[in-house]
Amino acid sequence: MYITSDNTLYSYFKHIGFTLLAISLLCLLITLTGGGNINAVTWGLSGISLLTIGSLLVIISSRLPKHVSHQNNGIWQKDATTRGISAWVLGIVLTGFYILLYWFPDTLHGLIAALEPLSQWLRNKPSDQWFLYGFFYTLAVIVMGVHALLKYRNNPYHLIRTCSVIFFQLGFAFLLPGLLLAFNQPEFYFSYFWPLKYDYLFPGTVGYLIDNGQALGVFMVFWGAVLSFLATPVLTYFYGKRWYCSWVCGCGGLAETAGDPYRHLSDKSKKAWQWEVAIIYPILGFVIITTLLLWINSWSGGSLLGDLSGGFSRSYGFFIGSIFSGVVGVGFYPILGNRVWCRFGCPMAAYLGLLQKHLSRFRITTNGGQCISCGNCSTYCEMGIDVRWYAQQGKPIIRSSCVGCGICAHVCPRGVLKLENGPVDGRYNGSSLIQSDSLKILS
Repeated sequence: MYITSDNTLYSYFKHIGFTLLAISLLCLLITLTGGGNINAVTWGLSGISLLTIGSLLVIISSRLPKHVSHQNNGIWQKDATTRGISAWVLGIVLTGFYILLYWFPDTLHGLIAALEPLSQWLRNKPSDQWFLYGFFYTLAVIVMGVHALLKYRNNPYHLIRTCSVIFFQLGFAFLLPGLLLAFNQPEFYFSYFWPLKYDYLFPGTVGYLIDNGQALGVFMVFWGAVLSFLATPVLTYFYGKRWYCSWVCGCGGLAETAGDPYRHLSDKSKKAWQWEVAIIYPILGFVIITTLLLWINSWSGGSLLGDLSGGFSRSYGFFIGSIFSGVVGVGFYPILGNRVWCRFGCPMAAYLGLLQKHLSRFRITTNGGQCISCGNCSTYCEMGIDVRWYAQQGKPIIRSSCVGCGICAHVCPRGVLKLENGPVDGRYNGSSLIQSDSLKILS
């Protein structure tokens, strides 16, 4: 439905939003640099509140007046979404935040202290760098989730999908782990499991959960094992990897909300696809080998491998868990697109992709006779798939990297693409096309 309200009113609210954003950044800067001379809680929470309100005002006043068919207008002309100066500045800020968070958390003491009341209320524990990270991560998913809901408001699939990732991030990845700590139980993220949360099946983690969580800890280990080895293959068989990557996963949730404005920046070249295959599957293999080595070492009492398996674990945590998934995976959103981690580094995506490619009912069917080669589908594919190539030939899209976000079908002006869970038999069969040599017009 097109909103015909006075654009002046929306412009007024947008200016208020930007003003609040400027004030919020000043408050947060004072929180970071004020030391013991200020009340970090007052300044920090004021800055966060103004940041949230200002962002929502800008988002609503920018998205609501636009017709649903105009939501992507000008995206290749805006500095912020075409790797311009503002995009690089934002990328540097995000990357810097991750570097400080991981390796220099003392520099963020003001922001950590600002969340002390919330941490004590939710977790009954002092605030720390990881609570700060979880809070801002969840806030980004919620605020930018509103952006996605308004942008795709005419599409029920995207409305439900966006609400789903917000629900799982807020409930399963933020509130529930905090409540577990409040009741003196091990912190556990029920929406993450092996191989993405690679240490959940490590012997040290399994022992910790069972020893400290007792009956609940046993359930956590059981939950993680069942989700990894039973539920994942079954759900992927019926729905493809989209059930997790686009509906549940926090990494995917952030990509589909905060990263949505940058989805068109994904590299569509053949070279990028070759790098994708060359990196993501070895990372999955590394996780599998590390897990096996740790269990072998545990069963041998450490006599067989010593600390070698622990070195594997620490190396993976540093290079993949920190640098790749955090610093590069999120920090480079404005430069490389929103699914760098999911596409090139996530072991869960590799695992799901293998199942989707070879053992799934999911596919995106194409009606090639209706394709006008506009290229919207390929442009907005966040996983770098050349969707148009398949559509032009009437071939179904069955790619291990596809996360089933459905944006390609949403932006298609002719309804060429359709997400389906059909029979396995004939899954690779394309739609019938009328070839030029069958017309015989000139003969």
